[in-house]
Amino acid sequence: MGRRNKTKRILPGFGLSMGFTVLYLSLLVLFPLSAVVWKTTGLTFDQFWQAVTDERVVASYKLSFGASLAAALVNTVFGLLVAWVLVRYRFPGKRFVDALVDMPFALPTAVAGIALTSLYADNGWIGSLLAPLGVKAAYSPLGIIIALTFIGLPFVVRTVQPVLQELEHETEEAAVSLGASRWRTFRRVIFPQLVPALLAGFTLAFARAIGEYGSVVFISGNMPMKTEITPLLIMTKLEQYDYAGATAIALVMLIISFVLLLVTNALQMKSNRRVSG
Repeated sequence: MGRRNKTKRILPGFGLSMGFTVLYLSLLVLFPLSAVVWKTTGLTFDQFWQAVTDERVVASYKLSFGASLAAALVNTVFGLLVAWVLVRYRFPGKRFVDALVDMPFALPTAVAGIALTSLYADNGWIGSLLAPLGVKAAYSPLGIIIALTFIGLPFVVRTVQPVLQELEHETEEAAVSLGASRWRTFRRVIFPQLVPALLAGFTLAFARAIGEYGSVVFISGNMPMKTEITPLLIMTKLEQYDYAGATAIALVMLIISFVLLLVTNALQMKSNRRVSG
């Protein structure tokens, strides 16, 4: 009677691996998010509704999500351009530029906020050039978008870059040989294959921007109803020992972010099926 051949696995079996996975994700993700929901149960519905629909809170929602969306869209466009240049061209200092893309990852957000504020303030290098044109960058919603664009760019570039590297040049050459122009080749051949990666990069940049605090708090000016973001408002309520109010606002942010991520992921899955089909 021969022995059954068993495949040796480096990692433990599915049951043990799945158990560790569920435990790890529960400790790091599920339990903290559950605590946010549990903390809001101390409020009645009227108290909860009053806390999350206050005029100042609603203004912070609009600013946070609006600026995050604008920054993510800007990063999607220019992140694709940066990734294209890094993949398709050779030039002196290419490795330096490639490493520079990751700088927002390594730079402390407070340092980024101080640096951006010093540049875009009215007496800064860039701000002094914009001021005569009537453009106020620092201490305005525009400054928030600039800060969120700065911290979100690497997510798009690093998501799109590997996909560009794996694209087959033969397909592009075939399209050109059949008489397609460069723009038509990009629009009909290259871009559809990049859409899933672009959606993934957009989602990551958008999610990162929504929760950003350190780099924004310096350049925004933190003026209620004008440049006050929701994370800062949550911190303000925590400093005032209004824990229930802070968690109520955080819960609304969590729900809206989760819905937006679900929609984006659904679009990404649909795009993947279209490309693979």
